[in-house]
Amino acid sequence: MFSYRHAFHAGSHADILKHLVLIELIHYLQEKPGAITFIDTHAGAGIYNLQDGFAQISKEAQLGIERFATKVMPSFENLLRQVQFENQTGHLSIYPGSPFILARLLRPQDRLKLFELHPKEILILQGNVAQLPNAKQIDVYASNGFSGLKALLPPPGRRGLILIDPAYEDKNDYRLLETTLAEGLQRFATGCFALWYPILPRRESIALVDRLKKVLASYSRPWLQAELRVANVSGERRLQASGMLIVNPPWTLKEKLALALPELKTALAQDNKADFHLSSAEV
Repeated sequence: MFSYRHAFHAGSHADILKHLVLIELIHYLQEKPGAITFIDTHAGAGIYNLQDGFAQISKEAQLGIERFATKVMPSFENLLRQVQFENQTGHLSIYPGSPFILARLLRPQDRLKLFELHPKEILILQGNVAQLPNAKQIDVYASNGFSGLKALLPPPGRRGLILIDPAYEDKNDYRLLETTLAEGLQRFATGCFALWYPILPRRESIALVDRLKKVLASYSRPWLQAELRVANVSGERRLQASGMLIVNPPWTLKEKLALALPELKTALAQDNKADFHLSSAEV
């Protein structure tokens, strides 16, 4: 427990998929002027130095954001804009995590709630958030996002986006994600939930999405599923594939991902077994 540090994976292919989807969701929800509550249940440190510490040990950004950080691709424009904002000199050294992407895109009427349980990560997160110009719009909780989420739902105005992306270092995370989604829908059935998950050759991972879809069927909620595989090497310890399951997705998202995913696969492929998957279900 607590061995996971997201800095190891900052700027990886999994981050790129997650943040590409996250930004599209934010922009869609902000098309209406009403205030939005954004919630990140597993925030991490918020922003990461790719040239130091854990990121230099794994070097996952070299096979991720560094592969196309300087390319101009319409599908990635919004994500690259966020990365470039944190790298004003033009040299890629900083990668924004979900909390900083959310914070940078907040409008004056929006609010951001961040949860982080790791005793070292929470201190770094608090320090990073304190330096933001809109820090007063952000609440940081030193607690478990799985258990803390329910107290924030439904949000004021019943407009919200909930990102749930645990480390999955504990097998209980798979079960907790399922129960947290069910509890969240009980309180906020119309909310947009964005669930990130790793694709691993373990029983819990293989069964996860089907279990989540059963929860969604019981609440008659629409969903959209996007997965990206960059390699398929037997015995490889590094994560080779991940996915996003979006509950109550915007109607525009599937079309945008249908354009982005093939380009992501091409840009990030590590072998000839790279692939992607996109599917959805209406109610």
